[in-house]
Amino acid sequence: MTKKQKLELTWVGKENRPRLEPRILIEDPARSYHAAVRVSDSDIFDNMLIHGDNLLALKALEADYAGKVKCVYIDPPFNTQQAFEHYDDGIEHSLWLGLIRDRLEILRNLLAKDGTLFVHIDENELGYLIVILDEIMGRKNRISVVTFTQSSASGPKSINPGIVTTNNYLLYYAKDKNFWRPNKVFTPTVRDDCYSKYISGFEKGYENWILVGLKEAFASHEGLSDWKEAQRKFHVKLEEKLTDFVLQNCDRVVSTARVAPKDVNEDAREALEKSNRNPGIVFSSARSGKDDYYFLNGRQLIFYKNKTKFIDGKITTAVPLTNLWDDISSNSLHTEGVVDFPKGKKPEALIKRCLELSTKEGELVLDSFAGSGTTGAVAHKMHRRWIMTELREQAWTHIVPRLHAVIDGTDTSGVSKAVNWHGGGGFRYYELAPSLLETDKWGRKIISPDYDAAMLARAICKLEGFTYEPSDSVYWQQGHSSERDFLYVTTQTLGPEELAALSEDVGEGRSLIILCNAFRGNADLWPNLTLRKIPNHIRSKCEWGHDDYSLNVANLPMAEKEPAPRPPAQLTLFDGEGTA
Repeated sequence: MTKKQKLELTWVGKENRPRLEPRILIEDPARSYHAAVRVSDSDIFDNMLIHGDNLLALKALEADYAGKVKCVYIDPPFNTQQAFEHYDDGIEHSLWLGLIRDRLEILRNLLAKDGTLFVHIDENELGYLIVILDEIMGRKNRISVVTFTQSSASGPKSINPGIVTTNNYLLYYAKDKNFWRPNKVFTPTVRDDCYSKYISGFEKGYENWILVGLKEAFASHEGLSDWKEAQRKFHVKLEEKLTDFVLQNCDRVVSTARVAPKDVNEDAREALEKSNRNPGIVFSSARSGKDDYYFLNGRQLIFYKNKTKFIDGKITTAVPLTNLWDDISSNSLHTEGVVDFPKGKKPEALIKRCLELSTKEGELVLDSFAGSGTTGAVAHKMHRRWIMTELREQAWTHIVPRLHAVIDGTDTSGVSKAVNWHGGGGFRYYELAPSLLETDKWGRKIISPDYDAAMLARAICKLEGFTYEPSDSVYWQQGHSSERDFLYVTTQTLGPEELAALSEDVGEGRSLIILCNAFRGNADLWPNLTLRKIPNHIRSKCEWGHDDYSLNVANLPMAEKEPAPRPPAQLTLFDGEGTA
């Protein structure tokens, strides 16, 4: 049988995978924040802002949130090559690809089976990233490559040689297309001037409808004698005024379309034929679950209301969303979010569109490259739950102040008006706990003194795959993996009498894993107990003390210089294998 083959991208060091420590999260109440009063029933308070390396943060979330995130939006650092002028190109690409791959694999685990992933990227690594995502998410689950117009070909860019770059891209994937159900999204567009007729006498019933020219109807509505007078009065605002008239009367503005009898149902064919035999009279045919048919002079009346949608609080002409997003402006980003973040912000409207496509109110959104906090701010305003992670100090210098303004209702920028946001809700601020094990002065791994008993129990539960849920009444029930399997952590040395008492307390049909400093006695005497010593038991599980998995350019190896040509008649020594 032929072995199944697949396409994949390879790079130097692809096989090297970090052994991540699944750390616990420690809330910082001084930086957590919530509204003083509940503004609405849809207020959400359990959002999470995590400060720390985002790969470790994702690992920390994995046990509790696997399969629960409805939408992931990430805007990872673009590999612009600006930071790599002194480094070998192979090192540059390989490190960037590894950085992204490790995070994408955990993000996929966090996604719900009907979840959606958006990755924002520019052209430098676009091709490579598509191949990686096809490998991780599955090529069949790729929905689209969206082109997002980030800027215009003006200013300093316009003098660049060759083609001016104005676009970024969104790589759009489903976790599993079999379960994926996107929302239908529409975008505003210009008025369609093919709809040039207006129904006079609409309120009298369709038998009395008369079609007149749209421009004449508009002029009459404005109290003007004709279209030319309307042109003189409104001048440059004429199209705006006419569009408003059309939208306000979209159930009366129509176009007519020729229709063949085979294109309508049997009842409608009769009405169509009558309209052919009786010019000037409208005939109708009812349809179940759809708008009724209307025919005049053998043609179907098509209503402008079918071209309109209610978008951002107002009715507008709309078309289905395509894979070219050129209608979202980046020109006024400095006014969004009450914080300054040059070249790092994304438009709130961009995040809003991603969330409109993929989520409903109350569902969970995650961004592990939070930056200035745009994703969380928009998700909050749209009544979604959110988790953000950020390694650098902007977690408290930018994101926290921005979220305060959102929660207080003082941030009126971005999508606030479009989603009718007035404040409310809250979030909890977390720090990644320090590494559980550290190295003492003799080079031995020991439990960090930063850990108290409760933190130690939480950390061990996470390492062992147990749920940390200490019992109020049974001291040894600190964690559980099922209703009958428990875990107990202690830094004490346990003797035979204590172990015998524990075994009797656990009883038959239940089991207890004990992680302790040491124990005395024969462990086989208590079949319902499993004894492990710490830190010996966990020493080889992870990379301890590794706090930063980001791409640290300062620590990269320098590219080797090309060897200088050998001078003539240089003495060259060879070893026994004939190698210089």
